[in-house]
Amino acid sequence: MAHVTRTVLLERQGRDRGWWDQMRACYWPDSTVTLSWYRGDGPGFVDASEAMSGRGDSSVHRLSPPVVHVAGGRAFAETPARIEVRTRVDGVLADLVSHTRIVHRLERRAGRWGIVALDCVYERDTLTPAHPGGRLVVPPEELAAHRAPYAVLAWHLARRGYDVAGDLLGDDRPERTAAFYADTLCWLRGRPGRPAGS
Repeated sequence: MAHVTRTVLLERQGRDRGWWDQMRACYWPDSTVTLSWYRGDGPGFVDASEAMSGRGDSSVHRLSPPVVHVAGGRAFAETPARIEVRTRVDGVLADLVSHTRIVHRLERRAGRWGIVALDCVYERDTLTPAHPGGRLVVPPEELAAHRAPYAVLAWHLARRGYDVAGDLLGDDRPERTAAFYADTLCWLRGRPGRPAGS
């Protein structure tokens, strides 16, 4: 279990610190990643994250301890997280915080654990002035164009030129989220299940 936790934390540390080789080493080549601004394979996610950082778009992940389930050579880890972004909105310095649950599926291959899927379940987000007395104005209709669990995050990313999917996992669609967890547990036990994030 410790090796699974270490892999999950190394992946997030690699992304936050720009240690791309460390991040890349955590993914198997056939892995998948599904989140707000990216949908594709794990190695491609590392490349896209590096390009994103090069554009000046960065974030920090404040993680709670992962909860890990292991069955043979498979593992499922869920990590509550705060995705923190410092940005400017019409000249006002602001802090965006997205509350989410990061779900990893991992497999042990040739004695080493690696990620085979990363998915996010979005809960809610906030946007506040970074300094006391700051005032932010975001037209409600701009936020209304996005789903509630990640409306502010999607609004911010769209302003930065990223496409954000409208069919992500979120607490506003509990039946789909419950099915995702059920499929993940089926996969953990070696039974047929839909791919993560589907």
